[in-house]
Formats: sequence, C-alpha cells, structure tokens
Amino acid sequence: MSLQRQFLRFAAVGASGTAVQYSVLWLGVELLGVSAAAASGAGYMLGAVVNYILNYFFTFQSSKSHGEAISKYFTLLAIGWCMNTGLVWFLAHEQGWNYWLAQILATGIGLAWNFAGSRWWAFKPAE
Repeated sequence: MSLQRQFLRFAAVGASGTAVQYSVLWLGVELLGVSAAAASGAGYMLGAVVNYILNYFFTFQSSKSHGEAISKYFTLLAIGWCMNTGLVWFLAHEQGWNYWLAQILATGIGLAWNFAGSRWWAFKPAE
C-alpha cells in the first residue's frame, strides 16, 4: 500500500481515537473539574485501544502476532502519551494557553510520531 494511502487510513482511524480523547478531555475538564493534562492523558489511553484494533486490521493489515505488535505499539504510544500530556500540561498550565489549542497542537505532533512509529516499527512487515 502506498505511503499516502496508508497515511490517509491512519488519519481516519486516528480521528476515532481523537474523538474518544477529546470527549474525555471535555468531560474531565468541564464536568468533573479535572486538570486538562490529566483528562487529556486519560483520553489518550482510551483512544489508543480503539486505534490499535483499527490500525492492526484496517490500516496496516498486520500479519504480526498480537503479542509482538501490541508490545511495540503501546511502547510507541507510551512515548507519545508522555509527549502529549507533557505538552498539554506545559502549554495549558505553565504558559496559559487555552487547553483546546494546546491539545490540537499536541494532536498534530502525535499524529506524525504515531504514524512514523507504527509504519516503520510496530506494524512493519517482516522482511
């Protein structure tokens, strides 16, 4: 599959995980009074589960065992979670940005990180 087509699939799958994350972010901040960084981090984890399943079967049509793919994918996402949560915390809580603007920037950076790591490491076919 071409890089462009795979990226478009990845972005479409990512939209579902992002919807989960943003819903948790809104619920956490607006209804539960949780910090933006904590709500974003929790939403990121829930969205990651949705994304793994869809990326494994739809985006990358992986033939790897789930044991190998899931361990690599969630290692990649653990780093992405730290980047996301740290950036939202820094921008929203330390720099005074609106938490939505901070989250949108973190999402864009995470998209590039997660796609590159998924394509060239977590779901990379055996050679």
